[in-house]
Amino acid sequence: MGDGFRSFWSLLAYALGLVLLVSCLQQSNATLLYDNFGGSGCDFFQGSWVQDDTYPLYSTSACPFIEKEFDCQRNGRPDKLYLKYKWKPSACELPRFDGKDFLTRFKGKKILFVGDSLSLNQWQSLTCMLHISAPQSNFTVGKKGGLSTYSVRDDDVSVKLSRNPFLVDLVTEKIGKVLKLDSIENGKHWKGYDMLIFNTWHWWTHKGSLKA
Repeated sequence: MGDGFRSFWSLLAYALGLVLLVSCLQQSNATLLYDNFGGSGCDFFQGSWVQDDTYPLYSTSACPFIEKEFDCQRNGRPDKLYLKYKWKPSACELPRFDGKDFLTRFKGKKILFVGDSLSLNQWQSLTCMLHISAPQSNFTVGKKGGLSTYSVRDDDVSVKLSRNPFLVDLVTEKIGKVLKLDSIENGKHWKGYDMLIFNTWHWWTHKGSLKA
């Protein structure tokens, strides 16, 4: 079980999480998903990856603020077939992401991702899909400390990322850095948002300065 194996499952978890996230975010009310499927519900986790030649939803070359680490093509990856897959639940069909519809539904709303590198990947992908769907929109993107912000002023929509790998508080005491499993004081910064999406370290470290 080497690093390659762990990296594969980390990537799989990210990809599946992003598919479900985008599909759910596309609905302003989660119950609408069940209404769309005839009220019978749908287990999003039971399904398979299927090829769809209409993918990907965006080209990294058309997203001016994508971080270089996430631009596989520019970094020299020769194949492109991995871009042509989507997750399809066995019992239903997930709606295709529509960025303009998303901005309309979430007009005046604030969305916050809180967590680790998976959150960063999801935030990066969602903001690129929104930008590609409305490239002429009046948008701003920036970073201050551990908070990254993408805002579309025309629709008053903001999508932010708060880098917080453990979610709980990490404090400095005499013995060094201590992880407070029963304390989330930093959660006060999450107030006032219309939607919160959480991830915590997919691989908690077991050695070194950040041993948990």
